Formats: sequence, structure tokens, C-alpha cells
Amino acid sequence: MGIGLGIVLVLAGLILVTGVVNFDIDFVEDITLGWILLGVGLLALVLSLVINQQRTRTSTHVEEHHIDH
Repeated sequence: MGIGLGIVLVLAGLILVTGVVNFDIDFVEDITLGWILLGVGLLALVLSLVINQQRTRTSTHVEEHHIDH
């Protein structure tokens, strides 16, 4: 879910930054909102990849069997 959300936010940010779509919002500019969405999307992508990497690293375990004579 984190990777998909990051991709959606990055795409929405790029659409607003490039000026493909213009919204008439009084309290924030389109380009500023686009940069914010782009930054948050990139942060979400990086965090989700780091968390997934840690999850795969901690799920491996080693079993030791000792044979006593």
C-alpha cells in the first residue's frame, strides 16, 4: 500500500508542478501544492522501501541442531 500511495502522490505532484491541470484554490498555489505532493510521495516511496527491506531482513532465521552422543 505504501509504494502505491507514493506513486500516486508523485504523479499528482508532477501533474500540478508541470501545469497540466490548474485548480483555483485561494489559499495555496498549484505549483506549491505540486511540490509538496511530490516531496511527500518521494518520502513515502523511500520509507516503504526501507521498511520492506528491514522486514525481509528480520524474517530470516537460523536453526541450530546439536547432536549429543
